Amino acid sequence: MTAALLTDKYELTMLAAALRDGTAHRRASFEVFARRLPFGRRYGVVAGTARFLSALAEFRFDDDALASLDFLDPETLRWLADYEFRGDIDGYPEGELYFPDSPVLSIHGTFAECVILETLVLSIFNHDTAIASAAARMVSAAVGRPLIEMGSRRTHEQAAVASARAAYIAGFTGTSNLEAQRSFGVPALGTSAHAFTLVHTATTGPDEVAAFRAQVDALGVGTTLLVDTYDITQGVANAIAVAGPQLGAVRIDSGDLGVMARQVRDQLDWLGATGTRIVVSGDLDEYSISGLAAAPVDVYGVGTSVVTGSGAPTASMVYKLVEVDGMPVAKRSSHKESHGGRKAALRLAKESGTIVEEVVHPAGSPPVDDGRVLTVPLVRSGSVVCDSSLADARARVAAGLRSLPWDGLKLSRGEPAIPTRLVGA
Repeated sequence: MTAALLTDKYELTMLAAALRDGTAHRRASFEVFARRLPFGRRYGVVAGTARFLSALAEFRFDDDALASLDFLDPETLRWLADYEFRGDIDGYPEGELYFPDSPVLSIHGTFAECVILETLVLSIFNHDTAIASAAARMVSAAVGRPLIEMGSRRTHEQAAVASARAAYIAGFTGTSNLEAQRSFGVPALGTSAHAFTLVHTATTGPDEVAAFRAQVDALGVGTTLLVDTYDITQGVANAIAVAGPQLGAVRIDSGDLGVMARQVRDQLDWLGATGTRIVVSGDLDEYSISGLAAAPVDVYGVGTSVVTGSGAPTASMVYKLVEVDGMPVAKRSSHKESHGGRKAALRLAKESGTIVEEVVHPAGSPPVDDGRVLTVPLVRSGSVVCDSSLADARARVAAGLRSLPWDGLKLSRGEPAIPTRLVGA
């Protein structure tokens, strides 16, 4: 697979027509933004920036790619053979919060070199941002308790890796996905499945003790034992009998998790395993996590809901031309309007640090001096000029969540946490 062909056909047919009539070489600015947040959401989290910049460096049309483009004329193929993005990109740093009309990314160059990036940009940002935005809500609902991303088996194999990265940026502790660890340094965590317990079946029937003993022998007493394959009370008793009171954790994957967690905590304490943690999993989302706030749960394992963006599988971001040769251009279609001109943004806050407003303004002309600047250089003349560490992105999300007004963290449906004001657009 080549990054250059992660592209919709119409981008290349537009390119061919633009090369023919000369508009390909006009200076242009494109903007990535969302007209609205997913229904009921109060904020979004920018994610995918570093993945996009990495893919941009690999966005080249090699001989194999060019051979597949038999619908294009020779001039367009020659142009693509020499393609390399040489323009500038500005945008919000990865991990920054965003709101409706926030200029999350601005891409500047010739019309030709910018227009063919639309699908690459949107496919990465719409996916990763949706995952990070949903994951951040779960992090808030967990109120400091660790979360493990466990959704690899519920999505496309490559989306699973990107999802693990986005969830980690949003504040998850780690992932079950090993490729996410190898590619991005996301801590890999894991327990065991019911199959491992079930395979330990003797001629006399199930042998849960043998399963637990095998796992402890291999991984040590700090491991996590899955205790609800059969009877959960007996499972906990067997787990402590095998590992002793120093057992790292037990996992509950079924039933009424709040009720079961309380029963298991009482049983563990009675058995002297006061330091043994309780991990719960099984169709968790931000709402069920919030519902477990008073339960003695130590760690949440989240699968389906995080890799599907908790019902919002896309961030609804769009890629629109906003400026040509220094002149603003804008789309006026009903309910799909865009605001012309190259833009930047800053955010205003109270002295306490609570944010109150996002101000979007013409690039280079901030209307006030005391706002926190959101738009930063990412690429200059084709070269990446920003720091894109995961640690920095995680810190931005955490700081952003702390800065929201109290009702901005509500899980109920509502308006964006702060308004967006467009100045001079």
